[in-house]
Amino acid sequence: MRLNEDTVIVGQLVLLLPYKRNHVKKYHSWMQCPEIQESTASEPLTLEQEYAMQRSWREDNDKLTFIVIDKSRWDTFDCSTADTETAIKREEACMVGDVNLFINDETSKETAEIEIMIAEVKSRSRGLATESLQLMMAYAVKLLGIYKFMAKIGCKNTPSINLFTRKLGYKEESRSAVFDEVCLLRTIDSFDSVDLGISDLHSKMLGYNEFSSR
Repeated sequence: MRLNEDTVIVGQLVLLLPYKRNHVKKYHSWMQCPEIQESTASEPLTLEQEYAMQRSWREDNDKLTFIVIDKSRWDTFDCSTADTETAIKREEACMVGDVNLFINDETSKETAEIEIMIAEVKSRSRGLATESLQLMMAYAVKLLGIYKFMAKIGCKNTPSINLFTRKLGYKEESRSAVFDEVCLLRTIDSFDSVDLGISDLHSKMLGYNEFSSR
């Protein structure tokens, strides 16, 4: 989605960057991992297919994605050389996952499927996934008018189910024996919006060029 191609969202633990071409090789390396393939219900793609997928994420109006940056890595990265090559290396070195939205319900443009992946093991269980999802939901409510979020998770993926239900207030909507997955749902109201930080989201958003020059 071109809406976010020049947007960076700044949180306490993470930065959310638009998914750009220079991120593809590292993303592709993550997706070769059988564990990640299983947890995301994904099939491995070739590198060229991954580049095509990145273009799709940027251009399709029904898809929105951000790369998750571990802010602790970002803040300690050696930036003594301030040039474009160093900036790109910094992004690649600090990438830890992605957060996505799919607007795939033609009957309701206020509904979207949401998913999170923290691929780097050392960055798991530190609250990065929780904050990434909160920021993405806040962005979707404020900028896209989406108020109903759905997460489809494999029934055996207990950590992800607990993340959505215990930390983000999602409720089980249904289970599919065919796909061996659980569908979780959360509807946002005005009271919930306060918890998501929607009121001050604008102060957490930077233009990509402004961000890159820092």
